Amino acid sequence: MIAAVTLGSNLGDRAAHLDFAIARLAALLDNLKASRYYDTVPVGVSGPQPIYLNAAAVGKTTLSARELLDGLLAIERERGRERPHDNAPRTLDLDLILFGDAVIVEPGLVVPHPRFRERRFVLEPLAEVAAGLRDPVTGKTADQLLLDLRAL
Repeated sequence: MIAAVTLGSNLGDRAAHLDFAIARLAALLDNLKASRYYDTVPVGVSGPQPIYLNAAAVGKTTLSARELLDGLLAIERERGRERPHDNAPRTLDLDLILFGDAVIVEPGLVVPHPRFRERRFVLEPLAEVAAGLRDPVTGKTADQLLLDLRAL
């Protein structure tokens, strides 16, 4: 199964947090391909926050979506991720964006990620590493979704 994960950090050594996550993701995803890092302004947060560093990674996995999510959460914890409130600043944020052509709605796990189509900080790095990866809901590729978003 092909999985797409986005990475973000806006606390501490942001690049080191993303480097760490990519190294750890290589144990969960075969043929891992990661985008370059993008500086992005915080979106959907309350109050001022530091600039984010974002990236995307794709690879193949034999894990279930739930097992992969559990692995992502473990990597976040290793980097000191705390969740004092929604959209709080973070050392590391890993989101499961796509999991093959699966559409999953379970407690704590929704794939495709519900807001990824409206987030440039997700679609730009995703289109860089997997332009042809399809959203199973719209049928559009990452590249097409990015073009749609830029047209707004």
